[in-house]
Amino acid sequence: MMQRGAGFTLVELMITVAIISILTAMALPAKDLIVKRSQEQELRTALREIRSALDAHKRAVEEGRVKTGMGESGYPKSLDELAAGVENVGSTDRQKIYFLRKIPRDPLHPDPSLPASQTWSKRSYASAPDEPLEGADVFDVYSSASGRGINGVPYREW
Repeated sequence: MMQRGAGFTLVELMITVAIISILTAMALPAKDLIVKRSQEQELRTALREIRSALDAHKRAVEEGRVKTGMGESGYPKSLDELAAGVENVGSTDRQKIYFLRKIPRDPLHPDPSLPASQTWSKRSYASAPDEPLEGADVFDVYSSASGRGINGVPYREW
């Protein structure tokens, strides 16, 4: 009488490998979606932070704490100005006002070697909203990444 040895048959192994392959194929798109969602959340946070700093700079100009030239919009000339600080002309000691600790990077920008301020596309105050162009100041920023978000809106329109 033949005794069956302990172990798995070829059919059992093939079924196990097929099940693992199916589960892996289902998990990979979910992983990509999680990574994309994380990058988009980081983009939203960075845009909110920079835009809040731009508005705070404009308010400081309107309050007379930051000096601006005649005919200037009151927005900073560059993003770097938000982190480097501007002189507070409204105080006696003329300390600097800082609007950002550091400039966040565009998380979707492909070139990690660029400084954070150069990863963003910028719109000047004099520029039309439907065709944003850089100019003498920074009124708004937007992502330079091509493509659309999970919500279907192009990144440059966020």
